[in-house]
Amino acid sequence: MMVDRRHSGPSGQAGPAAVPLYGFEPPVGTPYGLEVSTVEDFFAQHDDWPWNPPRPGRATFHYLIAVTEGELLHDVDHVTRTVGPGQWLWVRPGHAQCWHPPGAARGTFILFEPDVLRPDLARLLAPLTAHEAPAVLSPHPDDTAWLQQTALQLLDEHRALGRRPLDVHHALRRSLLESLLLRLANSPGIAPIGTATASTGRADRYGRFLDALELHFRELHQASDYAELLGCSVRTLSRTARDATGKGVRELIDERRLLEARRLLGGARWDARAVAVHLGFTDPANFGRFFRDRTGLTPAAFTASEAPTHP
Repeated sequence: MMVDRRHSGPSGQAGPAAVPLYGFEPPVGTPYGLEVSTVEDFFAQHDDWPWNPPRPGRATFHYLIAVTEGELLHDVDHVTRTVGPGQWLWVRPGHAQCWHPPGAARGTFILFEPDVLRPDLARLLAPLTAHEAPAVLSPHPDDTAWLQQTALQLLDEHRALGRRPLDVHHALRRSLLESLLLRLANSPGIAPIGTATASTGRADRYGRFLDALELHFRELHQASDYAELLGCSVRTLSRTARDATGKGVRELIDERRLLEARRLLGGARWDARAVAVHLGFTDPANFGRFFRDRTGLTPAAFTASEAPTHP
């Protein structure tokens, strides 16, 4: 399993600011960035970890869980999601997530790296794989049985490693995964397929910038950082961002940091010092100025404004 006891986070860090980034680490012999299991097997294999105590983290790959029985509780971006039978939980790369103690949930558990999808399918599925897409999908009832059956076929093929040549085995797994995702893309709350950004070099670069931003906005804060990751000049990346949004790269980085700060100060109830460290500010006072300049409120005032009121 990709998330295991070896991922303990950076040494010397503690408290709410320690939200490590996990890479894809499948068991030995698992090919091509895709692993399929079940929720019940995951709980059984990991015993009391990572929910005792709860340990938030982020991953560079997708978690996709189909719940067929029981109820699954899972925190995604500091909000507890409840997933019932027939629903799907999707934790996308860069999402902060945290497991709850095992319950009675059962279903298929699919983990895959973005590069598993063929480029043409990845562009087509962009509304579904986007960071801002819903964490809980409720497909149309007419699709439920088909989706669950296809997920089971994918699980069966994954377990059939060695029965067929490796390239055929992987082609079957990828085909089943892509078919599953294309059907899931019809779920309510997902933009209709075919409305993704046109497949131009510039559009692709902007998509890759957004992916990189979701993974690294906590530690990388300059346009040059992302230009280096994407293998282009700062000028090229700036032009790409302005063509797509009318905003500069630094403005987009700051907006993402501000969104995370709002989530942590509000719903997650972190204190300002922990948020400052988490978002890469060297001084809590600098974070306070950053937040106040963009919201008109100090972090403490914002937290107070978000507190639930009781009659």
